[in-house]
Amino acid sequence: MEMLTIGAFSKACRLSPKALRLYDELELLRPARVDPETGYRYYAPGQLEQARLVAWLRRLGMPLAEIREVRALGPQAAAREIRAFWSRVEAETASRRDLAAFLVDHLTRSTPSRETTMLELRYAALSDTGLVRPVNQDTAYAGTRVLAVADGFGSGGAPASVAAVEALKFLDDEPLPAGSVLNLLEDAVQGATAAVREVAGPTDGIGTTLTAMVWTGSQLALVHIGDSRAYLLRDGELFRITHDHTMVQSLLDEGRLTPEEATAHPQRALLLKALPSEGPGTAPDLRLHDARAGDRYLLCSDGLSAVVPEATVTELLSSAPEPAEAARTLITAANDCGGPDNVSCVVADVVGAGPAEGAS
Repeated sequence: MEMLTIGAFSKACRLSPKALRLYDELELLRPARVDPETGYRYYAPGQLEQARLVAWLRRLGMPLAEIREVRALGPQAAAREIRAFWSRVEAETASRRDLAAFLVDHLTRSTPSRETTMLELRYAALSDTGLVRPVNQDTAYAGTRVLAVADGFGSGGAPASVAAVEALKFLDDEPLPAGSVLNLLEDAVQGATAAVREVAGPTDGIGTTLTAMVWTGSQLALVHIGDSRAYLLRDGELFRITHDHTMVQSLLDEGRLTPEEATAHPQRALLLKALPSEGPGTAPDLRLHDARAGDRYLLCSDGLSAVVPEATVTELLSSAPEPAEAARTLITAANDCGGPDNVSCVVADVVGAGPAEGAS
């Protein structure tokens, strides 16, 4: 069989000889033959496709350890792993993009002009047991600065959701600067985790989701863990701004399920993350959102999102003039769909409060 020298192979696959030697040492791409006397490496033409795959995956930024695993898979399984890797990259990039946007805004924002319009929230919270469950394990709260929905589970689910939300309420008391609100919110969630753990005690299977937003006067800081959701209605279009921490969502991200299959999956409620969070990789998502006058935010438990289509949610949110009416109509819609679960909604409108103090 004709062999290629390392130099010829390097030119053909566009990996440098140095990279090829490294990949040999890491057992990522072994040469077909090594001269026992000179140690010179030779490659088979059939290895070019493997080398090109390695080069492409490196250009994607995939770590070498993951590349080794992908190379050992068949084409379909490898494609799924690459899709899952890229979904993680996009999620991480989105988080960094939000942080970068905040930093740029924070560092370049000039002193507000005399014509700056101040913003404020108008809000309502409503929770309902639904038509099937014997008790309500949801907690919904809306205050001056804190908006929160928690969906408890297990034998102590109700006190767990209450404990999580109560641990955030102190943030309602004082104005919060945008520059430190994420740190404050992260500390508050640690308090919520401890509170839920205390309620749960040694009993397994007790916990809660938590989706909450904290208002700074111009931005909303979001914390999210579990499968409760946050949506933004802006200019008539509904955007989901949270990512479900569920087994089904992970299968969707990896391309192993279609959206249609996900709706009927028997484990669609199986959570991958919730409070109390334990170990690496279980921390809540934290993000900062710039607010605009006219925005309407919805926080809800899966008692709404799992049964009411997003098109209906958009229509009801768009047509209700006040947050309280919007919350009522959404819960009614969930119960009209059978009300199989507790359902909670927090609706908050961002509105102009008039000219800033001192405006002429």
